[in-house]
Amino acid sequence: MNTDTRIPIILDTDIGDDIDDTWALAMMLKSPELDVKMVVGDYGKPIYRAKIIAKMLEVAGRTDVPVGIGPGEGEGKGGQSAWVEGYELSAYPGTVHEDGIGALIDTIMDSPEPITLVCIGPVPNIATALEREPRIAERARFVGMHGSVRRGYGGSEEVSAEWNVRANPQACRKVFTATWEMTITPLDTCGLVHLQGEKYQAVRDCSDPVTQALIENYRAWCGSKPERADRASSTLFDTVAVYLAFSQELLVMEKLGIRVTDEGYTVIDESAKRVNCATAWRDLSAFEDFLVQRLTTAS
Repeated sequence: MNTDTRIPIILDTDIGDDIDDTWALAMMLKSPELDVKMVVGDYGKPIYRAKIIAKMLEVAGRTDVPVGIGPGEGEGKGGQSAWVEGYELSAYPGTVHEDGIGALIDTIMDSPEPITLVCIGPVPNIATALEREPRIAERARFVGMHGSVRRGYGGSEEVSAEWNVRANPQACRKVFTATWEMTITPLDTCGLVHLQGEKYQAVRDCSDPVTQALIENYRAWCGSKPERADRASSTLFDTVAVYLAFSQELLVMEKLGIRVTDEGYTVIDESAKRVNCATAWRDLSAFEDFLVQRLTTAS
C-alpha cells in the first residue's frame, strides 16, 4: 500500500523569460506536499529552458526528476543565459527526454493516481498533448497561472489580455475546454505578489543553495540593472499556481464560466466551462510570509 500522501505533479513552464518561473520552481522543490514527477519546458527556446531546469534540479539535489525538452528549433537565449553558460544537458545525471510532450503524456497515462499538471506559461505543449492523447484530461487536473477576470496587471480595474493566454489563445482555448478539473490564478490574485523589505531580504540573504541559485538567476535576469535584485522581487505571478496545487486556504475561490477570446482575454461567460478561479486574497501578507518561509527553509 502506498502511504505517500504527496501530490504527484508535472510542471510545464516557459522558464527563462520572466524570472517568476524560477521562483516558482524553487518554491515547488521546497514544498514537501508535492511529488515532482517531471519538469517540461514550453513555448520555444527548448535547450535554453531545459538547461535552466536541469541546473536548478542539480543544485537542489533532485536529479531524480526528469527534464522534458519542449518542441522548437535552436537553443534559444534569454535573460538567464549567463547562469547556464557552459552548462551541458548531457552532463545532467538524471533523465532528459528529447520529446518532452511524449514524456508528459506517458507520465500521466502511466500514473496509478491522477497527476496535477501545473502550467505557468503559454500552453502549446498541453494543447499538443491533448491532441495526441485526449485521455490525459481524464487522468489529470490542471492548475495554471492564466487570465484576467476582473482585474488586470498591477491590480488595475481594467482587465488585461494576460500574456500566458495572449501568447497562444488557440492553445489556451483547447486547454480551457478540455474535460479535466481546472483551477487558475488570474492576474486578480497572482499579479499582486511581491516581496519587499525584510521579507525580501530574508530570501536574498538566505544561504540555502537553491535559494542562492534563485537569486543568482534573478541578478542575471536584471541585466543592466542588477541593483533591482538587491531591493525587492519582481511580480511573482507563478508562485500562486504552485500554492494552488496543494492549498486554497489563503485565497477566495469562485467557480466561473470562462471563455478564451481570440485576443487573449478570459471572459466570464456562464455558457462556458466552469473553472475554479482564485479571484481575491483572503490574506496576501500571510502568503508572502508563507513564501518566505518556504524559500528560506533548508532543502
